[in-house]
Amino acid sequence: MSNMPIHRFKTISEFHQFRGYPKPEHPLVSVINMEEIKRLPANEMGLVKDFYSIALKRNFNVKMKYGQQDFDFNDGVMFFMAPGQVLRLEVEADTAIQQSGWMLLVHPDFLWNTPLAKTIKQYEYFDYSVNEALFLSEKEETTISGVMQSIQQEYRSNIDKFSQDLIIAQIELLLKYSERFYQRQFITRKISNHQILDRLEHVITEFFNSDDLIKTGLPTVHYVAETLNLSPNYLSGMLKLLTGQTTQQHIHHRLIEKAKEKLSVTNLSVSEIAYELGFEHPQSFSKLFKTKTNFSPLEFRQSFN
Repeated sequence: MSNMPIHRFKTISEFHQFRGYPKPEHPLVSVINMEEIKRLPANEMGLVKDFYSIALKRNFNVKMKYGQQDFDFNDGVMFFMAPGQVLRLEVEADTAIQQSGWMLLVHPDFLWNTPLAKTIKQYEYFDYSVNEALFLSEKEETTISGVMQSIQQEYRSNIDKFSQDLIIAQIELLLKYSERFYQRQFITRKISNHQILDRLEHVITEFFNSDDLIKTGLPTVHYVAETLNLSPNYLSGMLKLLTGQTTQQHIHHRLIEKAKEKLSVTNLSVSEIAYELGFEHPQSFSKLFKTKTNFSPLEFRQSFN
């Protein structure tokens, strides 16, 4: 991995030139028809773009890696990359690329001084891993393709004072559709998601039953997500829809249940319980317990008895 060449692209034009695409028709926005890409440079490489990339790909016979996850694109899927993220490609020599779909490139300068410059950072799927890609139904794929082509059609028209606003509106529509489709995916992939919930419960239970709480404190969201082989944002988004709680809230819920157990069936002091639950300062434990239950630890113990 350390010897893998990294190619960084500051402009969309540089990316087009590297991949052998025609010169972009707009310097800050580009829609690429994936069917027109027939070959990629052989061997392993890393790609870093200083602009947003939203790709809808089908039958993409190139192994890709984002973060620590390998992924093969055989079905219609979307994935999203923010500026500065690294995508690794593994291409065999003389491999003919067989693919369809669309790729939208948007430079942050195009969004400057618009509300989308801030709100685009709120779409958590830009931080999802490749193995958490969005799997589209045929109808959803048609919808996304239509929006991509509308953006392309707009910048190919005569540029006027309405052009940027109209393209921005189409990008916002694309992002909203993508968010809706991710919510649908969380619901429709119930079996795999509930398997993740079961694994989550196991991971947290094992943590609370070990000495790790005393040694390292509460498990972090990043630790739990990494153990489950998921990105923190994807895990929290899925949990929020399925349980109404984020990962952090889920961890705190389990902590409070453990605290209630110790307060009700042991004679340990509040300070001793706080220490066993990984808190360096008892006041921090008492404050969290009060926030979650409306009782102080002592009030809970007295009401229970």
